[in-house]
Amino acid sequence: MTERGQLSLSVIEAGVGVVLVLAVTAGLALGVPGPDTRDPQLEAYADDVATVLADEGPRHRGTARLAEVARSEAAFDRERAALERRVDRLLPDNLLFRVETPHGAVGYREPAGVAVGVETVTTPYGDVTVRVWYA
Repeated sequence: MTERGQLSLSVIEAGVGVVLVLAVTAGLALGVPGPDTRDPQLEAYADDVATVLADEGPRHRGTARLAEVARSEAAFDRERAALERRVDRLLPDNLLFRVETPHGAVGYREPAGVAVGVETVTTPYGDVTVRVWYA
């Protein structure tokens, strides 16, 4: 009886070994999907643009470019085209953007159902939000 019990245990161990080898082989053959790096990259782009604009000197008056465009409707209207050109130059060609201020927005309308990176900067005149997404 003792020999028979040992033989069954050996067969079970061999079966578990075969299943383990097949599972590892299947895992290597099929691979695993890579992490989705689109959202973190978009967040980084939005953060970079917001940081540059927040640290950049104003074109006319104020403490920073973002504070200048958030200051008043007249200031936003005056700086609208320059702000749009600046953001366009900061981002790669495959990205679209929208910068929203208390007095208006520049850029493109955000499409539904796409990954978007967002960064908001608080200025003395209100929040300015930068949104970026892949074209």
